[in-house]
Amino acid sequence: MQTISSAAYADTKPHYELLDGLRGVAALVVIWYHVFEGFATSPVDQRFNHGYLAVDFFFILSGFVVGYAYDDRWKRRTLSFGGFIKRRLIRLHPMVVLGAVLGAVTFCIQGRVQWDGTPVAFSSVLLALLLSLFLIPALPGSGPEVRGNGEMYPLNGPTWSLFFEYIGNLLYALFLRRLPTRWLAGFVALTGIGLAAYAVGNGSGYGHLGVGWTLAGNNLPGGLLRLSFAFPMGLLLSRLFRPVAVRGAFWICSLAVVALLCVPYVGDGTAPWMNGLYDAACVLVLFPLLVWLGASGRASDRGTAGLCKFLGDISYPVYVIHYPFMYLFYAWLWSGGRIPFAQAWPVAAGIFAGSILLAWGALKCYDEPVRRWLTRRFLTRH
Repeated sequence: MQTISSAAYADTKPHYELLDGLRGVAALVVIWYHVFEGFATSPVDQRFNHGYLAVDFFFILSGFVVGYAYDDRWKRRTLSFGGFIKRRLIRLHPMVVLGAVLGAVTFCIQGRVQWDGTPVAFSSVLLALLLSLFLIPALPGSGPEVRGNGEMYPLNGPTWSLFFEYIGNLLYALFLRRLPTRWLAGFVALTGIGLAAYAVGNGSGYGHLGVGWTLAGNNLPGGLLRLSFAFPMGLLLSRLFRPVAVRGAFWICSLAVVALLCVPYVGDGTAPWMNGLYDAACVLVLFPLLVWLGASGRASDRGTAGLCKFLGDISYPVYVIHYPFMYLFYAWLWSGGRIPFAQAWPVAAGIFAGSILLAWGALKCYDEPVRRWLTRRFLTRH
């Protein structure tokens, strides 16, 4: 009997179990990437250096599974625009709400202060929470931008990628699904050229592709470029996909994902095009290849199938809810100086394990029950 992950589309075709597992692997690497942000003094010395590229991997995966799950339903006229939007909101938004609430609670626990110590009014926290609940980004320097560093979602930073995920789903429903495959390929080629130029030309100004988290500077164009290539690329892969024979696909692809996201900064920072070239190679070539290989493979034993299901189950909740506690970790880490990793590692390990446990609990006690209720309420025909 096939084991179905909570990440799967319950009302659509059978899913690709290995892709669920790979999503979970990337999400766990993101936790460590954020942990080591607390110890880095520059992008060059950040361990798990390329963890920000997990977002591009997620976008490609999302485009692939959305295209696979829904393309033929549009063609058969069994799916409406409203029905698609409701399905995506039910799948994604309950955890957005929980992440925002956790972010508000942990910000208050932290003392309601910006990174420079400036006190923040409780009314500003409530306004930031209200915007986050509806996925409305905060403008840099505005009252709801409570941390003072320009984040679109200062209560839960990684929510920015869900903002772009929603845009990707809207573009799919309104535009991308209608494109013939050859036109979609042309669109992917054009956006790929644009993304490569942005990465190699250091369009972000950071020396890497970790952009999209703020509305300031070139972040918004960079985030849109990342989405505009990766999501349609996943959709294109779902249309062109033909499985290839590969043994041990999950383990091969998992090791490759971890390795690619952990590669040190390429170069010494004086020639940012080198790191940009690495970023572009990962996003434009290597990630699509890994998605193709992962979709081709199958779990060969119950252990691998169970692991893929578990990783798929926690992938989304662990990504959404871990960062509010990372803010508390940073506040502790930087209080009165910077605590070195040699002393802080037990706390870091606790955050990693705690994030997994909390994600599992949130999935079973909140996300799945809420999604079931919303499905009965808004999707089940009476």
